[in-house]
Amino acid sequence: MNNDPLLLGALQAVATASALTRAVQSQRDEVAKHTKDDRSPVTVADYAAQAIISMILHEQCNNPADRLIVGEEQADDLRGDCHAPIRAAVVQIVQQWRPQASEEDVMQAIDACNHDGTGEAYWALDPIDGTKGFLRGQQYAIALGRVKRGTVVLGVLGCPNLPIDSSITPAEPDPLGCGSLYAASLGQGSWEYPGADPLETPLRINCPPWSEGKPVRTCASVEAGHSNRSGTDDLLDRIGVNAEPVRLDSQAKYAVLARGQADAYLRLPTSKAYVEKIWDHAAGSLVASEAGAIVTDATGAPLDFGQGARLSANRGVIAAASGLHERLIDASQALGLANT
Repeated sequence: MNNDPLLLGALQAVATASALTRAVQSQRDEVAKHTKDDRSPVTVADYAAQAIISMILHEQCNNPADRLIVGEEQADDLRGDCHAPIRAAVVQIVQQWRPQASEEDVMQAIDACNHDGTGEAYWALDPIDGTKGFLRGQQYAIALGRVKRGTVVLGVLGCPNLPIDSSITPAEPDPLGCGSLYAASLGQGSWEYPGADPLETPLRINCPPWSEGKPVRTCASVEAGHSNRSGTDDLLDRIGVNAEPVRLDSQAKYAVLARGQADAYLRLPTSKAYVEKIWDHAAGSLVASEAGAIVTDATGAPLDFGQGARLSANRGVIAAASGLHERLIDASQALGLANT
């Protein structure tokens, strides 16, 4: 793995956010009780993770141009009196890692992630990818990707509940409670950090090629609204796969593919109007592709991150091991799934 200071800062930021969100998740019943909102734990974790990542990147990046972040959240909603309990909870959790941070410091850090994705280079951040997985105590991810001239060049993926032991089904939370941490750099491979510790020596991960006669292991979203399930079933049936996909939330699916625990991740369009967001794919797609997987849209076109905050030039996502990806694209085109 290279020693790019931007990558080192991103690793520190994502690892810290992983620890922060895991703390909120473990206390989610208590958070919900104090804020009187059953969904508030993921809201608190979402805002707090974005704030801490914003703060760390600001500390680590001397050049202001390296601090531009396209983030999912803005602090406007938090500032109102009706959200005071959630705002207080966000500030309190951030202060566990940044004791000197004031409420306004936290709000400004969240709002600093307001880039529109039109610059030459910026970060794409999803502070909590997989909100329902988070609330269920299952899989979610912190995803931070660096986009430069429309190409993802760095990706860090924190999966706080994903077991590093590939003998454990990836849908189940890590029994050891440490999760997984991945990073990728364009042209330099994908790497896994033992104990999800960015200071440990990373191990290279690979997505082995698929060959005829091997079983096809797929992973897909838990939520039906995130992907066209009937289309996925038709696609797999066309290539002779009858096994149900392993279902888990978030970009953890990219990590599962990258480390060879699955052969394909399918996210097919649910409607003609739906367009994927860059923060849902930037980090994970690079981790998977640098491990040897092929990541395209449902037509076989590369994902185009040069269109602003959305993948408006693409339709869905098909990520798979080489040897299998070609068959999936042929089947997708034959079924017209990109035109759904």
